[in-house]
Amino acid sequence: MTQKQLLIIAHAPSANTQRLLEAVLEGAQSDDNQNVNVATQSPFDTGPDDVIAAGAIILGTTENLGYMSGALKDFFDRSYYPCLDKTQGLPYCLYVRAGQDGTGTRRGVETIVTGLRWRAVQEALVCRGEWQEEFVDQCRELGAAMAAGLDAGIF
Repeated sequence: MTQKQLLIIAHAPSANTQRLLEAVLEGAQSDDNQNVNVATQSPFDTGPDDVIAAGAIILGTTENLGYMSGALKDFFDRSYYPCLDKTQGLPYCLYVRAGQDGTGTRRGVETIVTGLRWRAVQEALVCRGEWQEEFVDQCRELGAAMAAGLDAGIF
């Protein structure tokens, strides 16, 4: 069976956001997912070719002044038009580390991916407020579910 690419594009500027990224990766790399190759990249290092090659994407961002991180916005700015006609229907999900409520961040990302016609296959995970250890488990579950769905051909 052909390997499917799960691409995690995440901005992780702090120790806690790095822990969230590592949890997503750990969940996605479960031994149960034999046919899924998982890669993580900074938004600054990700371009349209990476997206076009992916079978599914997990987006991770911090909440910055009520919006997505500048790093993720930069990725979208560089990739939007080159991906527009080539990635319609691409399965994706989003996790946000939000010090406040994450509403503007989620809305900003969803506006862009709606324009790209990507398909949300999980509800966005918004880790709100003060740091909680349960955020790590939630991110691990998100990664595992995305990889399992891709591996099973559900999306």
